[in-house]
Amino acid sequence: AFGSFLNVCISRLPAGESVVRPPSRCPQCRHEISAIDNIPLLSWLLLRGRCRACNSRISLRYPAVEVVTAALFLLCFFTFGFSLIGAGAAVLCFLLVGLAMMDAETMLLPDAFTVPGIVLGIIYAGMTGWTREPITAPFHLVDSPRTSAVLMSALTGVAAAAFILLIRWIYWLVRRQEGMGLGDVKLMALIGAWFGPAETFLVFFLAVVCGAIYGLVLIALSRVRRSENRIAAPTKVPFGSFLCVAGLFTLFFGAQPLGWYFSLFV
Repeated sequence: AFGSFLNVCISRLPAGESVVRPPSRCPQCRHEISAIDNIPLLSWLLLRGRCRACNSRISLRYPAVEVVTAALFLLCFFTFGFSLIGAGAAVLCFLLVGLAMMDAETMLLPDAFTVPGIVLGIIYAGMTGWTREPITAPFHLVDSPRTSAVLMSALTGVAAAAFILLIRWIYWLVRRQEGMGLGDVKLMALIGAWFGPAETFLVFFLAVVCGAIYGLVLIALSRVRRSENRIAAPTKVPFGSFLCVAGLFTLFFGAQPLGWYFSLFV
């Protein structure tokens, strides 16, 4: 059900449309989708991936997002339990999956997801008094663990956003064109608000490595197409999507690579 609503957000928010009105409709023929054809996953299977009204194909993205969201929610339950921490992890998964798909499809990261995501990350830290890393100076000087967690969440978010702004500014000075949008800046602030400093850096590092590999593949394909006198493939990289995927990995498995890395200095 959450995945189904997430599909609505993915389709409408980048276009500036309401997620409430009008009701769900086919993007091809604009026919309103009936309740029986709007059951998550099951309706797509029964309709064999086609619109009942115009028989046009329904994107595989719809069932894929529903399955991935359900799987991640289940993983949150098994990893963090039926708790406030588990619920917070599910909220973060919802945001990251939605932003990953929106950036992949439109190269946009809507404020409707990033800005509330930042606020929710700070509120979550305050509600749980929980951070994903040991609280270090100067946060240990604060008596309340909840206050310490809020400070770490907010300052990590600000630092992460400032880091991306610095990269954006340097790229502009060198190339005289934008290398990253402000959406990436807000997304990094969101990641910083939910993760500690070390895990935020891990997210960025993994995203850069995966994004670079993806970009090199696109460049290679582009050269092959040019050599064959075909239209070259675009070389724009949806960096936000890689940040989101890296964030999901770090949420569940980040402790292992960080533990290995820090063990090198002990």
